[in-house]
Amino acid sequence: MPEPDSATLSRKAEIVAALRSIVPGEGVIDDADALRPYESDGLTAYRQPPLVVVLPETTAQVSAILAWCHANEVKVVPRGSGTSLSGGALPLADAVLLGMGKFNRVLDIDYADRVAVVQPGVTNLGVTQAVEGRGFYYAPDPSSQIACSIGGNVAENSGGVHCLKYGLTTNNVIGCEMVLMDGEVVRIGGRHLDPAGLDLLGVIVGSEGLLGVVTEVVVRILPRPETARALLIGFPSVEGAGQCVADVIAAGIIPAGMEMMDRPAIHAAEAFVGAGYPLDVEALLIVELDGPAAECDHLIVEVERIAHANGAVSARCSESDEERAAFWAGRKAAFPAVGRLAPDYYCMDGTIPRRCLPQVLDRMRALSERYGLGVANVFHAGDGNLHPLILYDANIPGELEKAEQFGNDILRLCVEMGGVLTGEHGVGVEKRDLMPEMFSETDLNQQQRLKCAFDPKSLLNPGKVYPQLHRCAELGRMHVHHGAVPHPDLPRF
Repeated sequence: MPEPDSATLSRKAEIVAALRSIVPGEGVIDDADALRPYESDGLTAYRQPPLVVVLPETTAQVSAILAWCHANEVKVVPRGSGTSLSGGALPLADAVLLGMGKFNRVLDIDYADRVAVVQPGVTNLGVTQAVEGRGFYYAPDPSSQIACSIGGNVAENSGGVHCLKYGLTTNNVIGCEMVLMDGEVVRIGGRHLDPAGLDLLGVIVGSEGLLGVVTEVVVRILPRPETARALLIGFPSVEGAGQCVADVIAAGIIPAGMEMMDRPAIHAAEAFVGAGYPLDVEALLIVELDGPAAECDHLIVEVERIAHANGAVSARCSESDEERAAFWAGRKAAFPAVGRLAPDYYCMDGTIPRRCLPQVLDRMRALSERYGLGVANVFHAGDGNLHPLILYDANIPGELEKAEQFGNDILRLCVEMGGVLTGEHGVGVEKRDLMPEMFSETDLNQQQRLKCAFDPKSLLNPGKVYPQLHRCAELGRMHVHHGAVPHPDLPRF
């Protein structure tokens, strides 16, 4: 992370006093012990206490905080529930940590237009709980949905097991209110579909807190499907399961969700939850099909046929919603379950073309042997989003660094196969230095110019995403090559 600015550190008392004038009462935390809960996010290998934490309750307070920090050139790190697995909410020692946890209300539900207006601190599962009484739900469902916030989902463009058919966060958010670094409050999109003009909402979703602080979100809500049934399919090899995934999609079948787990993850999840998973297989697919009952019945037969053609040795279909929920319970609990296999694990996130699944899993096995570290695979197989969990012991000197190198090689492999560095966890700190593996210097500079348009002083969440964050003035400089400027015929002002 960037070296803390000594001038900012020396102004801590002034900064705390200014924040207390904006957010009175217990909304400002500066005691060293009280700052400890904020020293890290879900990527717990990295930690450092923030300079100060401020917990606003209104958009006006957020605006005033950012305006003051902008005028006084103080950095700000936005934070939701702190479940980021890429270090996206990792604080800075010389920055204000802006916690949005008190923005936790559902503001409006419009069943006719099928939208809900929520504050960013509402949990992902909280949206569904607010509308399920009328037979609706919110489709994106990360495994951390009981804890992760909608604001964080917007920042990282989070996915989930049902995003194969229903899309990620970006496909389910249609509007937001956002406060820019200078304190200006803007509204982008709304309750209507396909707003005119530039797709600014598409820029904001997935921007990892670099462009502004979201204070309100308009999300789509969907009616529950008539029928939903899940298949539990066991395979003697991960390659066979991977090929089955590719063949199901190639057949034109789009399941609501299609997840894969390998043997270590299967055994860990079954011991943790008791979902009824087969323990004599090397790979397990959970395939959920939803829609009209007749359609589901037909597709179940087709998926079973494709699975057996790829060597499946078991196939079990849920007979009730309770049994279907049990199938998913093991998958949803896979991350904490794997925590029983080793003192620590490093959760990766990369995406590859589905057709490359067998090849990538084979290469990953070879990397595991090379580094001498175990790996459990749990991933959204339908859209090629891998979540390898690298097992290590942080108490052994050098093991964390070895796990990081292993993870970096997995991500390089994803890019080599035509994939990308992240599917839903974001870049944050974890993948920051790997960005040149995927983007050229020209690409990265252009992305940073976009940030400059929103945050000219680069005060929002610095040190994340970009391996080298240039100052906006540097990015705007004229390039001179052999004494000649580009397009010398154009007038210069």
